Amino acid sequence: MKKIIVVIPTYNENNNILKLYNSLVGLKIKFDILFVDDNSTDGTKKKILLLNKKSNVNFIFRKKKLGIGSAHKDAFLWCYKKKYNFIITMDGDRTHKAEYIKNMLKLKDSYDMVITSRFIKKSSLKDWPKFRILLTTLRFYLINIILGLNLDSSGAFRLINTKKIKVKDLILAKDNGYSYFWESLFILYNKNFKILEIPIILPYRKEGSSKMKIIDIINALYFLLIVSLKKKFGYYNFK
Repeated sequence: MKKIIVVIPTYNENNNILKLYNSLVGLKIKFDILFVDDNSTDGTKKKILLLNKKSNVNFIFRKKKLGIGSAHKDAFLWCYKKKYNFIITMDGDRTHKAEYIKNMLKLKDSYDMVITSRFIKKSSLKDWPKFRILLTTLRFYLINIILGLNLDSSGAFRLINTKKIKVKDLILAKDNGYSYFWESLFILYNKNFKILEIPIILPYRKEGSSKMKIIDIINALYFLLIVSLKKKFGYYNFK
């Protein structure tokens, strides 16, 4: 079987780690897991170390909170060095349901990347607070209009075919925070990689708290403006 790994960045997800791990094991699919933790202080690292005693669980412990985009870049460098064929990335808060991984894996050989979308089905965000739905929808349409990217580009639940997409393509994105997701997809889309969206239902976080702050939203809007100007003036080389 081709080597598959699930990458999960974490920061203070003590209440979610074991439940998420058990849901992945419940799929009864052979894959490894890589946790990338940004110096959690709530016991998350202890849970990861406990799971590390199982042969398929690996970890990268970073000394401070460096951003979720940065965590993905470090994970990709690690995974490509270990020569995994497919990388699945997902959040550590259990809003990304493990059951969708089976659908992703069915498509893994036909596409360069499989991503999940919250905008194909109207019911995808049905239990989210209205304000969060408004922000997420606004971001979707802004990126669509400004960058011409008609995909749900800000989600982290993805499958990457490493035989088609090289690690250099995944770390080209400059942002180390939440904007990494849409910036990296903007680059991959313009490099003409074959990307497929599949619909998901995304429940609102039940345990722990969101790591996104108001300052993250402000920074993302500013960065979107910068990327749009770089696109306009030919800064990006998509060859």
